[in-house]
Amino acid sequence: MLEVTDIMKVLPHRYPFLLVDRIIEKEKGKRIVGIKNVTMNENFFQGHFPGKPVMPGVLIVEAMAQTGGVLLLSEGEQEGKIVYFMGIDKARFRKPVVPGDQLRFEVTAIRVRSKTGLMEGKAFVGDTLVAEAEMMFMMAE
Repeated sequence: MLEVTDIMKVLPHRYPFLLVDRIIEKEKGKRIVGIKNVTMNENFFQGHFPGKPVMPGVLIVEAMAQTGGVLLLSEGEQEGKIVYFMGIDKARFRKPVVPGDQLRFEVTAIRVRSKTGLMEGKAFVGDTLVAEAEMMFMMAE
């Protein structure tokens, strides 16, 4: 549905901090599904952890937030805005994510107002839930 070049037209993030490779589903204003292929070439694996690489949980949450940002910012009236974190609740990390895994982010809008809102994100490897969180955000010019 959206490839990385399309995502880069919506989000301001760039390598090495663009953490979404593809959008495979999108239900306008309600739900979005994104993909991240985790490779040994990720720069964070240099120090997390040498000899036993594990994707930092905070970056999994960031990737879920970026996926949610595509949902919000690809709507016509929101183009050109930026989304900021306001808070993270109920974050849980259930299984390590390692090189070779493909992460699937399922993000659902719970409440969206003109400038703020709340989304629920879940990250899966295959059918296994590896992380989840509620993310509060603010949109600005």
